[in-house]
Amino acid sequence: MKAVLALALMLAYVGGAGLLLGRSAQAMRAGEATLTAGVTAEQSSGEEKKMSKAPEGKQDWAAVAKDKLTPEQYDVCFLAGTEPPGSGKYDKLYDAGMYYCAVCGAPLFSSETKYNSHSGWPAFWDAADAKNIELLADDGHGMLRTEVRCKVCGAHLGHVFDDGPQPTGKRYCINSLALEFKAAGQAK
Repeated sequence: MKAVLALALMLAYVGGAGLLLGRSAQAMRAGEATLTAGVTAEQSSGEEKKMSKAPEGKQDWAAVAKDKLTPEQYDVCFLAGTEPPGSGKYDKLYDAGMYYCAVCGAPLFSSETKYNSHSGWPAFWDAADAKNIELLADDGHGMLRTEVRCKVCGAHLGHVFDDGPQPTGKRYCINSLALEFKAAGQAK
């Protein structure tokens, strides 16, 4: 009986469309509002706009990202979705290099701090540059976690946990879809 109840609860959790991608209703509404507020009349008419400088606000980044990212990347970065465990292209990549934000190109994580956490997502024990990372309390899905965002553009990257290796004891559990990897020696 306990096994049947546990299976029913698990199926109910996975069965919710928003929960399947790791979204809360609040995150979906916030992402939609951000997108709506950040789209200009010129962009909504289908014309492409080349930007000569970085967008000034996080709302502007969401509008730029809508054209730049795949729908799956946009879901993760601006609707706080989550890629399925083990599906990310960087989960098992251990080449020397740097991981950048897929939206704005800010340097986020170095391969020197990457390790195999066996979680199904790329894991790092530290950020490459703390000024590019923003940590926020996340109480979605009935648990308390710490969300990791790109401080430059506001993109959702993943979460950080206190069960990582030394010297920090941190596990930055990051979605591959929110990252862009450049091998050592490649210019960004």
